[in-house]
Amino acid sequence: MNNCLKNIQRYLLPPVCVTCGQVAEGELDLCRGCIAAMPYLEFACHQCALPLATPGICGVCLKMTLPFEQAFSLFRYAHPIDHLIQQLKFNRRLVNARLLGALMAESLQQREQRLPDVLVPVPLHRRRLQVRGYNQAVELARPVGKLLGVPIDFGCCHRVRETAVQSDLPAKQRHANVKGAFEVSGDLSGKHVVIIDDVMTTGNTVTELAQVMRDRGARIVDVWVCARVP
Repeated sequence: MNNCLKNIQRYLLPPVCVTCGQVAEGELDLCRGCIAAMPYLEFACHQCALPLATPGICGVCLKMTLPFEQAFSLFRYAHPIDHLIQQLKFNRRLVNARLLGALMAESLQQREQRLPDVLVPVPLHRRRLQVRGYNQAVELARPVGKLLGVPIDFGCCHRVRETAVQSDLPAKQRHANVKGAFEVSGDLSGKHVVIIDDVMTTGNTVTELAQVMRDRGARIVDVWVCARVP
């Protein structure tokens, strides 16, 4: 009955592409042309997902040891992904989280990415959460967790210090901005944890959070983001 109702709804009100307004393909809110034109991240650093010209390890990762083992990003932070993420974060376009999360999960399945014990969205400070009304990392994690069959822990990690918006700061100030910003109260002993966020720029936020998780006993920490800034 549910499938019948869905088919009728799709016939009477076919889904439209969120980027161009044409009729969308399948279950995704994208048309065939826009799916093909997305800024997929073809080559990236094996550890931090920094876009590269060829596969390998970037210069920064060769020089230092990070607390997370590897990072995955589906897209470069470029048009139209940047617009979709900004709509999600600042204009309450939660439907974009469903779309982007589904695309992330599909790519991870195709890559046969090792699945973790738990997904942990990067938390917002309570004041910012009250203003925005939702956490975009949580909304991204929901479809990823559902489609991959991985549980999400919404409560083990907290942002205990309100920080400035990372994108508003020079790169040199971003590490200090998030230092001591997170607290992990749950038991992560021996677990493989994946941190989920929308965008990774310098990586200071996920690096700080991953270090706190490792200090709490996490065996492996990986990072999955929708987009990586070049």
